Amino acid sequence: MVTGESLPVRKVVGAQLIGGTVNGEGLLLMRATAVGGSTVLAGIARLVQEAQTSKAPVQAVADTIAAYFVPTIVAISVVVFVAWLEAFAAGLVPLSALPPGVSPPLLALLHAISVVVIACPCGLGLATPTAVMVGTGVAARQVS
Repeated sequence: MVTGESLPVRKVVGAQLIGGTVNGEGLLLMRATAVGGSTVLAGIARLVQEAQTSKAPVQAVADTIAAYFVPTIVAISVVVFVAWLEAFAAGLVPLSALPPGVSPPLLALLHAISVVVIACPCGLGLATPTAVMVGTGVAARQVS
């Protein structure tokens, strides 16, 4: 029998089979003990769906932090952009300090983007859902 294991599994008379099992060789007589939503496969699908739709406590905390963190970083980035433009306009930064081919607005934009990149909450926003998805997959394999 091929049951999702890496190698075929031998079954004996009276052994339980799960829907989706493939008979490798020989004749097979079986009796259905559950159908539809009562099957093992339906139970696994239900558990996976529940795990993916519910948020872990750490994920809720990460979402709350990100809800304040991201707008703050965007605001700081805008302030940096405007500050650099003002610094150029006031003559605080000489145009001779610019790299060749870079205009003051471009340099201001590069600094603003640098703020966003350095403060990027990618780890905060992506690591938690990724960990939940991996955990769900591992749990689904353990159940089956």
